[in-house]
Amino acid sequence: MPLVNGGKIVDDSFTKLAVDTPLPEGGDILVPAERFLADAEALLKRGGRIGVIWPNNRDIAELVPYLGKIAVVALVFPSFRDGRAYSQARLLRERYNYRGELRATGQVLRDQFVFMLRAGFDSFEVKKQADAEAFMQTAKRYSVFYQPTGDGRITALHRRMQLRHSEGVGT
Repeated sequence: MPLVNGGKIVDDSFTKLAVDTPLPEGGDILVPAERFLADAEALLKRGGRIGVIWPNNRDIAELVPYLGKIAVVALVFPSFRDGRAYSQARLLRERYNYRGELRATGQVLRDQFVFMLRAGFDSFEVKKQADAEAFMQTAKRYSVFYQPTGDGRITALHRRMQLRHSEGVGT
């Protein structure tokens, strides 16, 4: 499954493990939430970076005590009609100030790339190589937004106000 990060197709250094898969000696691993929460301290002490696959029906607040130690949070989109992972992403970025990699996994469709970026996602597991290749074009399509979100981009209103202030209008 192709991984898009930073607008490019990249190799995924993380190995996905199931709940009962034996831990490798080292290397980066991505584990289900259930496994992580059951043995968080041991997982955080092992060599390599840790990532957590977080289902969209689980309270993101359970993960908060560990955010400073987790390299990746992979939020699951089980269906293109289920948008709870968008809310989780915004909470992680805006309320909990998570700065690690925020990955979209599951039903990640090209039509939703811009919305996912706006919610704070910075990497995407896509099913088709063609979707991965289309990502850059999709992400560049829009440069001005009206709503503030977790991606840190300035809104159209704030951009206008900055322009007016720099021109000395209204002072």
